[in-house]
Amino acid sequence: MSDSCIIVGASHAGVSLALQLRKEGWTAPIKLIGEESELPYHRPPLSKEHLAGKKDLDVMRLRPAKVYADNGIDLLLSTRVSSIDTQSREVKLSSGESLGYQKLALCTGASAREFIPARGLENVFYIRTAADIARLAPHIQKGRRVLVIGGGYIGLEAAAVLAELEVSVSVLEMSERILQRVTSPKMSSYMQQLQESHGVEVYTGVEVESIREEGQEKLVGCADGTEFRADFLLIGIGVEANVSLALEAGIQCEAGIQVNEYCRTSDAHVYAAGDCTVHPSLIYQRQIRLESVQNANDQARVAAANICGKEQVYDAVPWFWSDQYSIKLQMVGLNTDYDQVVMRGSAEGGVEASFALFYLKEGVLIAADCVGRPKEFMISKKLIKARDKVPAEHLQNEAIEPISFSTV
Repeated sequence: MSDSCIIVGASHAGVSLALQLRKEGWTAPIKLIGEESELPYHRPPLSKEHLAGKKDLDVMRLRPAKVYADNGIDLLLSTRVSSIDTQSREVKLSSGESLGYQKLALCTGASAREFIPARGLENVFYIRTAADIARLAPHIQKGRRVLVIGGGYIGLEAAAVLAELEVSVSVLEMSERILQRVTSPKMSSYMQQLQESHGVEVYTGVEVESIREEGQEKLVGCADGTEFRADFLLIGIGVEANVSLALEAGIQCEAGIQVNEYCRTSDAHVYAAGDCTVHPSLIYQRQIRLESVQNANDQARVAAANICGKEQVYDAVPWFWSDQYSIKLQMVGLNTDYDQVVMRGSAEGGVEASFALFYLKEGVLIAADCVGRPKEFMISKKLIKARDKVPAEHLQNEAIEPISFSTV
């Protein structure tokens, strides 16, 4: 058995965890293992500035190579872990080499969910890695037609970029409205109008049944008999947590790698952080899985502290953002199970709109969606964390400054 800490997964959570271990006083070796050949990079720009060609991969690096060396972090790129033996505390690499550990951290992230009807077809793309963008880039040409299958944030962000590059964009969403799983009808309506005002055609309640190729075209057939033609397809139907390593090692998983409030798995020597995990939320009093940079970084820092013998509890308020055209949507909290929605400002005006939607349950603020409202976003974090009741009329009243919401 080695005295090393091995971290499997070299993206946001893995990099944060490795660096935080040193800050917490871990002096033994650290091995950070990543499957990609690239130095770890920021993921959010993939569907935004990087797809648009405005931000190169070199400026998206999480840290320069020198930082890993200076902190004594052995960064193993282009390396895949094939199995974990929790009894002998070893990970086996696809090369056949075995590495021992004292502590193991799983930061394996999530993978794009495959769209089965498109399996095996050419010119079908997903957005999860820099390599995905490199494959997609040659197809982005003025006047070409793309079908974006999936009306979630990744699909809509990509649709916005492609529309601005003068690609003809249509979005197909199986649910009755875009963003149905993650936001309210009011926000869905605003986002659809925003997309349509930029020439994107949005179709909801559409179930794709078949995809066939006719020359260079893709013919997409739907359950209602509608057919769409495109030059290429972009799939954005969600992600699945990468749990196979943990499952095969006998670590408890259910929709993700199960961790407790200390980011520890069912094995006392194995921790996990990031998109691959399911964790107990003290705020929402249930198990949740999050896909966000904030969660990856914050959870990783807590895991690092606890690997080093601390007893730090993970109790962060989740927050997210989405950039589409010139608007920035900032989201905080989880807006499921709300019983009241309060609007502040106006959703009229497209990219000029400025408003916030507050989601309450029994008078307690549980989430907020903010467009052009950074003050409301920031104060919402504090109010959600405090679990205080906030009068709806105060949230709605523009004469009351956001900083005063909790004190009026």
